[in-house]
Amino acid sequence: LRFSQRSDCVWRHVRRSVTTWYPVGAAFNSKPHRRLDHFERNVGLFGVPELSCPSGFQLATQAALRNTELLVDKACFCPPGPETVESFDQLSDGLCKVADLADFVKVAHPDPAFREAAERTCIEIGTVVNTQLITCFGIRNLFSDHCTDLKCLDCVCCCRRVAELFMFDFEISGIHLDETLRKEAVKLHVKLLDLNNEFLAGSHMPNRIAKSAIPEHLQLHFAKEGSFIQVGGLHADSPDDLVREIAYRIYLYPNGDLMNCLEELLKCRYKLAKLVGYESYGHRALKGTMAKTPGEHISFFGSTQELMPWDHPYLSGVLRAERFNIEPSLYSPYLSLGACMEGLNILFSQLYGVSLMSEHPSLGEVWSEDVRKLAVVHETEGLLGYIYCDFFHRADKPHQDCHFTIRGGRLCQDTNQYQLPVVVLMLSLPHPSKSAPTLLTPGMMENLFHEMGHAMHSMLGRTRYQHVTGTRCATDFAEVPSILMEYFATDYRVISQFARHYQTGQLLPENMINRLCESKKVCGAADIQLQIFYAVLDQIYHGKPQNSSTTEILKEMQQKFYGLPYTPNTAWQLRFSHLIGYGAKYYSYLMSRAVASMVWKQCFVQDPLNRDMGERYRREMLAHGGAKEPMLMVEANLSTLTLIKSPVSIVVL
Repeated sequence: LRFSQRSDCVWRHVRRSVTTWYPVGAAFNSKPHRRLDHFERNVGLFGVPELSCPSGFQLATQAALRNTELLVDKACFCPPGPETVESFDQLSDGLCKVADLADFVKVAHPDPAFREAAERTCIEIGTVVNTQLITCFGIRNLFSDHCTDLKCLDCVCCCRRVAELFMFDFEISGIHLDETLRKEAVKLHVKLLDLNNEFLAGSHMPNRIAKSAIPEHLQLHFAKEGSFIQVGGLHADSPDDLVREIAYRIYLYPNGDLMNCLEELLKCRYKLAKLVGYESYGHRALKGTMAKTPGEHISFFGSTQELMPWDHPYLSGVLRAERFNIEPSLYSPYLSLGACMEGLNILFSQLYGVSLMSEHPSLGEVWSEDVRKLAVVHETEGLLGYIYCDFFHRADKPHQDCHFTIRGGRLCQDTNQYQLPVVVLMLSLPHPSKSAPTLLTPGMMENLFHEMGHAMHSMLGRTRYQHVTGTRCATDFAEVPSILMEYFATDYRVISQFARHYQTGQLLPENMINRLCESKKVCGAADIQLQIFYAVLDQIYHGKPQNSSTTEILKEMQQKFYGLPYTPNTAWQLRFSHLIGYGAKYYSYLMSRAVASMVWKQCFVQDPLNRDMGERYRREMLAHGGAKEPMLMVEANLSTLTLIKSPVSIVVL
C-alpha cells in the first residue's frame, strides 16, 4: 500500500460559501452510514474472529495460554542471546494481544456482558503471569555480551536493553527469591490486582446524601435517587459558590471502606518493593525513568485573598474569560471535529509524510456504530498501523481522554513482516446535531491533539520487540510526544491551516488565537503548584511508611505545597485514581512538560511544519519506543549535530 498526497489547503468552497470536506474531515463531520448488507460476516472486535460474542473471550484466552505453554520451554532453555529475547517477546506478545484488548473492552464496551467477559480475561491472564509463568523462568541471563548473532551495534544495544527490561519485570515478581519468599511475592501481586480494581472502581463512584440536607433551591443542580441526592463530581464550573462547596464537601466525604482499601494498597506496594530489594515502592517505580530515583526530582518541587479549594478552578476560568474574552462558544464554530482531524492530517503530512485515511470498519469490528477507523499511511513506507477513534459520549463510558494499545508493533522473525500496531483513542465529545457537526472548545481541541500525540508515538515507532513498542517506555518519557502536540495546537501557523467556520469557511482570526494563548498564562503558576502538590503527595504515599493516615499526610502536604486550606471531613485522595496507573509516577506530567518545552523551542518554534525537524524528531525520539534509555533519546534529538536534509528511512531497531 502506497499513498502520497500533499495539499496546502484542505478546504474547497461551493456556492453559498458552504464548506465541503476532504475524506478525513467528512468522516468525522458526518454520521456513519447504516449497513445495507444483511449477510455480511461478523469479523469480531478489532477483526479477532473469536470476539464476535462475549464468550469468545474465553476462547481467545485459552488459545493464548496454550500458545504460551508451547513457548515457555523454548524461552527458558535457549542459551542467552537474541533467540531467547525473541522467544520471551513472542510469548509476551501473545498474552498482551489478548490482555491489552480485554483491558480496553472492560471499560469501554457498551454491552455489560462483553465488559464482564473482558474483566475475567484480565484477571485470568494476570494471575497466570504472576503465579505460573514467573515461577517457571527462575534466575537466568537472557543476553550475553559474547553473542555474535546480531551484527548491527544498534540491534545489540536494543536486544540487551529489552533483555534488561524483561529481567526487571521478573525481579519485581520475585524470581530471584527463594521459594518461600517468591510465593509471598506472588500472593502480594494477586492481592494488588484486586486492590487496584477495587480502588479504581470506588474512586469514580458518586456519593449521596439525604435531600433534606441540601436547600431545596440547590437540589436541581444534582442528580436525584429517591430520597437522596447523588454527587458524582466537583461541579467546578458552576458559577454558584455554594453549589461548588456542597459538591466538594459531599463528593470528597471519606468512605471508610475505600480508605481502608487505599491504606492496604499502599502497604502491599511497599511490602512487595521491600521484599524484592527496593528501598520503597517509589524507588522501584522510578527505576529506568528519566528521574531515576525519588530524590532526583522531589527536591525540584517548590507555596492570598482567602480562597477555598472549590474556588480555584472556577475563578481562574472566569479570570481568563473576562480578561481575554475567550468564551468557548466564540471559538467552537471554527473548530468542528472534522476540521481538527484535517488539521492533524496536514500537520502529520508536513512533518512525517504521513496521512490519516478513513476506512469503513467491518461488521462486528467496532463496539459502537460511531467509532471511526483510521489507517495511518506513510508516503513511501506504506501502511503503518490503525487508530480506532472512540470520540463520542455514551452512557457507561468513562469520562476521560486516554490512549489504549490494543496490539504492539514488532518484527515477526518467522515471516520477516512487521506486525502493525493498533490503538484506540477515547474521548467524550458531544454528538453532532441535526444542524451542525460536533464543535469543539479550545480545550477539547487541545485534548484531541494531546491524545493523538500518544497515537502517533505508537504508529511511528518501528521497534524489533513489542515489549518496547510505542508508548511502552518510561512513563516520564511517554507523555513528551503528547504534551508536545499541545504546542502545535496553540500555534497560529498550525491552526490557520484548518480552523475555519463550519458554515462560512471564514478563517479563525489571528487575534483570537493570540488571546487564547495569552490566557493560558493567567493562573499558570497556581496550576503548576497544584500539579506539584499532587506529585509530592503521590511520592510521599509511595515512600517509606509514615506514622500518619493518608488524610493526615494530604493535609500536611496541601498546606506545605498548595497553600489553599484543607477542608475538614474530606478525603480527596480517595478520588485520586492516578494512584493506580501512575503510582509514584504522577510527577511525569511535570517532567515531560519540561522536556516537551525544550523540544519545541529547539526544533519547532521557528517553523512548526518543518519536515527536516519532523524527521529528526521521529528518528531520535519516536522511532525507538522504549528500546533506548529515555534521556539518551532526548539528548540525541536536542544535540547540535547537523541535520540530514533528505528524508530519513526508518529501520526496525
